[in-house]
Amino acid sequence: MGLMDKLRGELIDIVEWLDDSRDTIVWRFPRYQNEIKMGAKLVVRESQTAVFVNEGKIADVFPPGTYTLETRNLPILSTLKGWKYGFNSPFKAEVYFVNTRQFTDMKWGTQNPVILRDAEFGVVRVRAFGAFAARVVDPAQLLRELVGTDPQFRTEEVQEYLRQLIVGRLGGALATAGVPLLDLAAHQDAIGRRLAAVLTEELAEVGIAIPKFVIENVSVPPEVEQALDKRTSMGAVGDLDRYTRFQAANAMEAAANNPGGEAGAGIGLGLGMAMGQQMARTMGGGGATQPAPARALPSAAHPGAAEPPPLPGQAQWYVGVGGQRQGPYDLGGLAEQAGAGALGPDTLVWRAGMAQWQPAGQVPELASVLASVPPPLPPQ
Repeated sequence: MGLMDKLRGELIDIVEWLDDSRDTIVWRFPRYQNEIKMGAKLVVRESQTAVFVNEGKIADVFPPGTYTLETRNLPILSTLKGWKYGFNSPFKAEVYFVNTRQFTDMKWGTQNPVILRDAEFGVVRVRAFGAFAARVVDPAQLLRELVGTDPQFRTEEVQEYLRQLIVGRLGGALATAGVPLLDLAAHQDAIGRRLAAVLTEELAEVGIAIPKFVIENVSVPPEVEQALDKRTSMGAVGDLDRYTRFQAANAMEAAANNPGGEAGAGIGLGLGMAMGQQMARTMGGGGATQPAPARALPSAAHPGAAEPPPLPGQAQWYVGVGGQRQGPYDLGGLAEQAGAGALGPDTLVWRAGMAQWQPAGQVPELASVLASVPPPLPPQ
């Protein structure tokens, strides 16, 4: 402290604190050798409390207001000093200003997941994060338990302690809330209020209260999220049996499109065709599969006009029988037609990409299909 500051303190003795920060909880008034004149002015603003400490002991506490320091409003300090009569000589005391406003910019989060037991999903690991507000409600107790002789006690010095306390109480609050995992988002406000009350009670011994506690998000591990998404998809399908068959058909189609082997592809195509027909019967209410209606053969200039596009990965074939067009068929369907005698080497066929109708025997792609055509019956 410079000479001018010392002289200025001797001329006008005003004890006050103008807080120019947003994170200071406690600030000790600086004075040369802690000397304060009897009769000095003490200014305590709104959201502040002044605490006088003499030789390590908390003496008097002043709420907001302007005071003239003398023996009648310093009863505890006067008793400690042994003053029986009022006088204007200096006395030594430490003055701590305590900020009692709400500190709202405090964050919390679970560094490690909290393990919960859910009635529907069993044991689940959850993470959560949010914000909370803290306020000093007992300045003297705060000085005794946390501040000590720190000349400037800031939020960063207590925030980690509060975060650890919050995480330690979070699991119990979620477990005792009795809220299913899927309904946590709808009850975050109620759980936050419960946690604020629990934490305030826990922190009463250090003079701090938690007036507001906000849970911004509760998340589960990625594998649980995938399971929830899958359950949502099944709920959208509406019928588990149909969904299972649909998934099986997709898997068989993928196997049929696998270029790893012709035999596997053929089997996959056959099974995919059979499964597709079964699904069509199931979703259509049962019954045998009806053959496609016969249509007039299209001209070579407009093959396949007004027809829906083929399924991805499977060529769609049309067969001309008796001047009528039948189809479309995939390779499995053509194999069935060949086995039934409705498809032979001279039967006209066409698919997208062919310039005109051609006999099946002249199409190399259908060689394996025509190999299943039975030979003619021997003469009687």
